[in-house]
Amino acid sequence: MLSTTARPLIEATVPVLLANGEAITRHFYARMFGHHPELKNLFNMGNQASGNQAQALAGAVYAFAKHMDKPEIIGPVLDRIAHKHVSLGITPAQYTIVGRHLMASLGEVLGAAITPEIAAAWDEVYWLMATELVAREARLYQERDWQAGQSWPVMDVAHKEVTSADTVALTLKPRDGAALPDFVPGQYLSVALPIPEAGLTQVRQYSLSDAPGKDAWRITVKRVAEGDAAPAGAVSSRIHGDIEVGDQIRVGPPAGDFRLQGDTRPVALISAGVGITPMVSMLRHLTATQPARPVLFAYATAAADRYPHRDEVEACVEALKDARYHLWLEEAGADPQALPGRMSLDAVELPTDGDFYLCGPLPFMQEQRRKLLDQGVSRDRIHYEVFGPDLFAELQ
Repeated sequence: MLSTTARPLIEATVPVLLANGEAITRHFYARMFGHHPELKNLFNMGNQASGNQAQALAGAVYAFAKHMDKPEIIGPVLDRIAHKHVSLGITPAQYTIVGRHLMASLGEVLGAAITPEIAAAWDEVYWLMATELVAREARLYQERDWQAGQSWPVMDVAHKEVTSADTVALTLKPRDGAALPDFVPGQYLSVALPIPEAGLTQVRQYSLSDAPGKDAWRITVKRVAEGDAAPAGAVSSRIHGDIEVGDQIRVGPPAGDFRLQGDTRPVALISAGVGITPMVSMLRHLTATQPARPVLFAYATAAADRYPHRDEVEACVEALKDARYHLWLEEAGADPQALPGRMSLDAVELPTDGDFYLCGPLPFMQEQRRKLLDQGVSRDRIHYEVFGPDLFAELQ
């Protein structure tokens, strides 16, 4: 709990730090990487270039400061961060490095505005958050029989399949034939690949796109094209262009708080673009284990050739005893299954007592979540996954 002397200082300075949050965290990353260049291997340098990572860090620290006494608000955010940290192998010692450079950046960016008393109050906030995260991460590591900072196992690429115009699926098997740790449909896997031109190893998270309980893991990867604010995806480009059957890839433990709930309530799987990948895992698992459970599968994408795993999805929908299927294509053409344009749930009959799962671009999830809330769906029945830094916290 925040001390009584620190609380008024935090409440008074939150607006100032929020206004300068991106400048502070950009300065922080430059400072930390200057002293610890090896940590670049843990961070998505594409997100560094776009500013998304700086925005995410600022948002997390200030959201914690604002809501630390409201576990119903801050708890899900901390869980999401803890899962991401476990997927990266973050260690408790790295919190000390981050804290030292973050506090130094506060003073160096804001100067005399940060008095010793204000600096001490924010240091207290940081360590309250860090201590909570370390505890949550320790539990997650223990559940996985995994040690923070341990070497990641090497997996063989057993199969590579083109699944749409811009996605490929890799099937990964352990080199020693050992049994794979279990995962829950919806979770993701971290993949580490060397990027020679950058002199770095980069880690990305990709949703597991097949049902659990098999002797292999499958991930489905979209090629990230160069955009106005970010370079082309270094890891996705490497997977598409260079990785072949027989190659080896290092992977971390399955993680993620976006998970299929294990009961009998109806399920609504709502996704767009490559956000379909965790939904495929959920759908295949439901088909194999709960074929009578009511399922709504709603998906939107640009065109039919950008629909990953379509044959699998439609086979599962056909096999389920109580499934409804809705497809939107921006370029529908003559596709008999599809509605033209972007997804609209207005005319879709939604389950009144179901769990709703959202995955796709952030604006898509924001729009669908608002519509679900407007239709009376309880917040705790809406689950979502975010690729990249979590910029979704304002909707909590």
